[in-house]
Amino acid sequence: MFTGVVQAVGKIVSVRPLVVDAGKLPLNDVRKGDSICVQGACMTVTKKSGKRLSFDVSEETLECTTGLHRPGPVNLEKALRLADRLGGHLVAGHVDGVGLVTKVEGSVYNFRAPKAVAKYVAPKGSICIDGVSLTVNRVRGAEFEVNLIPHTLKVTTLARLKPGSEVNMEADLVARYVEGFAKARHDR
Repeated sequence: MFTGVVQAVGKIVSVRPLVVDAGKLPLNDVRKGDSICVQGACMTVTKKSGKRLSFDVSEETLECTTGLHRPGPVNLEKALRLADRLGGHLVAGHVDGVGLVTKVEGSVYNFRAPKAVAKYVAPKGSICIDGVSLTVNRVRGAEFEVNLIPHTLKVTTLARLKPGSEVNMEADLVARYVEGFAKARHDR
């Protein structure tokens, strides 16, 4: 589990295997087998060498994500410990689909969610974009908007986004469970 509060921006230096320079992410407590959220996708550390982390990435992961198939900057977050503060929202690191930036006006960013994600997006609800926990302002069908504050733009990869950019999206975990409970109750 993660919170969607990015701890550092790293950089993919190799794709096969996936090797990430962890930048300023503290690695003193990171071991082989630990989970790290890389651009919204939960990855298992297979090797640690200095500031570089290696991960095995399945074809399935590459097919349902964006940004992991080429060198470049990535948002990083270590797995949540039970004693940690939950500053964002509960994030599994399981990307539900690739969305699209449709408009950027100042601090307001508009996205189009794939069908698998859109049904879970609600005003004032949470959404995870490229591993970043965000609050939804407005929803119009499959499109929604968020405000990105200067701090978020400074400490994540989201400042690079422009209309046409693809992003990894994870629907709110609580919304998924509510749907599951409601469906189970209805099917009784």
